Amino acid sequence: MRNLDVSIEINGVTTYAGNISGNGSEDATFQYSSTYLENPDAYPISISLPLRKEAFTHTQTRNYFEGLLPEGFLKMTVAQMMRSDESDYLSILSGLGRECLGAIMITDENDIYTVPTYEKLSMEQLRELAREGATKSVQLVTKAHLSLAGASGKVGLYYDPETLSWYVPMGNAPSTHIVKQSHIRLDAIVTNEQLALTTASYMGIEVPESHIVNLGSAGEDEVLFATKRYDRVLEPGREVMISGLCAPTRLHQEDFAQAMGIASVNKYESAGAAHMKGMFDIVRRHSGNPIEDMLKLWDIIIFDYLIGNTDNHIKNLSLIYAQNLKTIRLAPAYDIISTAIYESSTRDMAFRIGDEYNLDRITADSFRLAAKECGLGVKAAMNHLDRMKETFSDALDKATQQLSSSGFGKAEELRSKILRLGTGEK
Repeated sequence: MRNLDVSIEINGVTTYAGNISGNGSEDATFQYSSTYLENPDAYPISISLPLRKEAFTHTQTRNYFEGLLPEGFLKMTVAQMMRSDESDYLSILSGLGRECLGAIMITDENDIYTVPTYEKLSMEQLRELAREGATKSVQLVTKAHLSLAGASGKVGLYYDPETLSWYVPMGNAPSTHIVKQSHIRLDAIVTNEQLALTTASYMGIEVPESHIVNLGSAGEDEVLFATKRYDRVLEPGREVMISGLCAPTRLHQEDFAQAMGIASVNKYESAGAAHMKGMFDIVRRHSGNPIEDMLKLWDIIIFDYLIGNTDNHIKNLSLIYAQNLKTIRLAPAYDIISTAIYESSTRDMAFRIGDEYNLDRITADSFRLAAKECGLGVKAAMNHLDRMKETFSDALDKATQQLSSSGFGKAEELRSKILRLGTGEK
């Protein structure tokens, strides 16, 4: 019998929420604790897991909690290092769940408490992370018990901007940044992502702070991409110190796959599904400011289309909760690149826009139909589309100039490919 404790940080305090129990991953169920349900400050840990006394089904449980784990090669490698089966999400979760995306913490009832610390990384260790990619990130992930959803090689680290130093969080110490490698994925992927996010910010889309960590001469195996976690906040006057560093407070978040109760393996829309409409329905029902957040989500989807990001699946869009869990808002845009510039990538979007998936067949009429399906005012929605089409090229130029002046010469080449192979000029 497996038993995992599920806790969530509320207003900076770790609060026991419930328990996952079962003989294994195939029958495990989550149930809120009676003490949590009796707490007047208790709120659901997921829109898909509303407060109730009864245990959730094993499918509901798996869809949410497996959504906290890495995917693909990273998950397979972690499972091998932990001597677990890749399908045994409970074992992987018990090993990685102390520091997840959002404010959830998973601990095994047999865990031995580890004092939270930050372990400084040397420059050589950072270069090794950039050089060796997924192998090194898996080692850091398993060592630090960190679980970050997604298929790319990434690790959660703590960054001290005063000393420009990076640290591995140990125990349940929170990280401040998500750091990705470059050369293990696609050519110039780090510059691509920074270019996309910078362009988005110039177009008024909220994005997390990010920067390229140059460990040499900006070669593919000498750079890392660091994104400041929007689900971690450093609060002035809140002196929680770990290893002499001010630890951030966790904010809860969940991606739209988790919120809609959809398994990670189904993050790309299949025939008959309606992921776009489902996201807008979630925002309409649960956002603290649904009108504003629906238009923000609409703008992100338009931007994905313009820059040619066909990896815009429902795990790459999220909701962020207030510290007390009482308010939910659309999270900043993240994990945006121009996939269209790579020959190996599909030109089909992760979900349909109106009645079309393919970038080359999506038209203004496709967006008009999508706006109607999602319950948006068509006139306002189409005005947003026109405005973003008009400003895209200038924003891309400005972002390109910014990166080029910082020594990333491939930005110009990427810009040309985006304008030629994306949809920004069409």
